[in-house]
Amino acid sequence: MVETTGGGPQDGAAEVLDRPLPDGVRRRVVQIAADGFGGLTVTELPAQLRQYARFTPSRRAKFAGNALASALESDPLFRQRIGERLREVQPELTGALDSGSPPPAADPLDVAAAAYVLRPPGWVKLVAAAGEEAQRADAERADEESRAELERLRAELARTRERTRSETERLRAELEAAKKESESLHRRLRSALSDVKRGEAALRKLRGEMEAVRAEGSAQVSAAESESRRLRARLGETEAALEAARRAAREGRSVEDMRVRLLLDTVLDAAQGLRRELALPPVSVRPAETVDAVEPGRMTPKDIAARALSEDDPAVLDQLLALPQAHLVVDGYNVTKTGYPQMPLEKQRLRLLGQLARLAAQSGAEVTCVFDGAELAAPVLLAPPRGVRVLFSKPGVTADELIRQLVRAEPPGRPVIVVSTDREVADGVARAGARPVASAVLLKRFSRA
Repeated sequence: MVETTGGGPQDGAAEVLDRPLPDGVRRRVVQIAADGFGGLTVTELPAQLRQYARFTPSRRAKFAGNALASALESDPLFRQRIGERLREVQPELTGALDSGSPPPAADPLDVAAAAYVLRPPGWVKLVAAAGEEAQRADAERADEESRAELERLRAELARTRERTRSETERLRAELEAAKKESESLHRRLRSALSDVKRGEAALRKLRGEMEAVRAEGSAQVSAAESESRRLRARLGETEAALEAARRAAREGRSVEDMRVRLLLDTVLDAAQGLRRELALPPVSVRPAETVDAVEPGRMTPKDIAARALSEDDPAVLDQLLALPQAHLVVDGYNVTKTGYPQMPLEKQRLRLLGQLARLAAQSGAEVTCVFDGAELAAPVLLAPPRGVRVLFSKPGVTADELIRQLVRAEPPGRPVIVVSTDREVADGVARAGARPVASAVLLKRFSRA
């Protein structure tokens, strides 16, 4: 048999608990074992508990509770070591248990848990008494909660009755008001019917007056047509007289033209005679040739290559956006999946639209960003940034076709730039008169900014 420090025969070691530990006592026992666990070396611990040696007391109680309770029940040596640690921490309580007189002011659950670990004589009665006390406390607490719940339900019933009473009174008042409103509406309806009858009579009168006006108008139209035919005859006579006057004027002008031509020939002959008399040499140098500049044929191939821009140079995009009334159309997902495909589609759209807003503010060009909306389950909640038009294609229409529609909608001659790496899109917009640009060029332009 295992002996304990602090005296007393071990009669309690032979006692056996014939029922499971009450929950409250079991929790206190596990906490005592978890607190005393840290004062033992790894070799002093049972094999199934060594994996919890580095845990804090609270984590031991949480994750190793069942293992601690089982070790205390089945391993007397481990229980004795935990009991020694308990004697060091709570000497008054353990001393009272050894003397057979637990302190009356102590918590019954603490007394029962310490008795379960130390196993003094009569420890089974202490554990059973603590369980009964805990059950009695739980019953009293449940009774108190039931009474409180009953009071709450009674108060709730009273409030419900009061609300029902006030709601009934409110509904009665609304019913009275509705009745009064219905009577007022009936009066208004009768008045409106009277107005309708008066309106119908006035309408019949107006129809009669309209028929009279139509008849008078028909007579005036007949008179106007007669006057029109008379004026057309006068106009024909006037046109014939005007044509005769024009022929007379042309005949007089031909004489004047002959005189002017004769004078011009005289001046030209005089100028040729003056040139022969002065013997002026032919002109071999023009004024424009005296200006110092580089002619096209005098530039070297190296100079020409230095001034050209590569198709991948973002400066090409800047030059295109600098054209008057330029319109930039962007294939949205083509650009985002080229530059940052790992991001979710929502974040791809937000990032691209933010970059396009800055580009629109810098260049002043019209910017339209097109996304494929065929796979959207619901409308996208998106506030387009300033300066950027955002369009989603309708079901059954791809973003590529929407881009081609945008290009065809523009008037011939307006500079339209389409950003897409899709070769089919680029070829289609090029045939429509737009300028295709690769998505990588736009991404380089963003990174440069």
